[in-house]
Amino acid sequence: MTAHPSRDEIPAAAFQAVDWPSIHGALDAYGHAEIPGLLAPGTCRELVALYPRPQHFRSRVVMARHGFGRGEYQYFSYPLPAPVDALRTAVYPQLAPLANRWNEAMGIETRFPATHAQFLARCHAAGQARPTPLLLRYEAGDYNCLHQDLYGEHVFPLQLAILLSAPGTDFTGGEFVLTEQRPRMQSRAEVVPLAMGDAVIFAVSQRPVRGARGCYRVNLRHGVSRLRRGCRHTLGIIFHDASA
Repeated sequence: MTAHPSRDEIPAAAFQAVDWPSIHGALDAYGHAEIPGLLAPGTCRELVALYPRPQHFRSRVVMARHGFGRGEYQYFSYPLPAPVDALRTAVYPQLAPLANRWNEAMGIETRFPATHAQFLARCHAAGQARPTPLLLRYEAGDYNCLHQDLYGEHVFPLQLAILLSAPGTDFTGGEFVLTEQRPRMQSRAEVVPLAMGDAVIFAVSQRPVRGARGCYRVNLRHGVSRLRRGCRHTLGIIFHDASA
């Protein structure tokens, strides 16, 4: 087993086959979009194997201690594992135009540069220099409360989660859940079915929705329902870094 999964194990064909206009359309319509088979099973298993190796992580969080739910997660340290770094670098420029369009629609002045390296430089200059990609682990009875991943002033409005375990084999339950709160309406929930290696891109905190009087902001949160059996691992890729 290598210390870090190889960059060559990222399925380039799967990434190149992604229909990004359709992804943008789904994000506009629903606030999330799925990418089947973004990571190969072997890469998923190698990333899971990193979890008990503390040298790869900067911190560990036990959710129950903070009222976040039950389960735990660890933030990677720099340098990131090759697939995590490669996905962060490759996915960001596909989403930056949408992020800029969303901010324009919501009347937010911030615009995002074309490359992830440029955006990270902005984060680091503002004191947000702690890496945010993470591995999450849930066992029977664990869950993740609805939340938003905001780590400082500079926030990229979209993020990525990839299921690293096999539903029905490694675990049951533990569905990825999104809620959306529109003004003067009750919250709407959506469960996103994922297989091993599937990714979901979703809004970090808010997105624009067009109404009769123009665009308005919709608030979103995400979480994981209670795991019934087994063990579930997820890779979370957040594009902004965190403040100290």
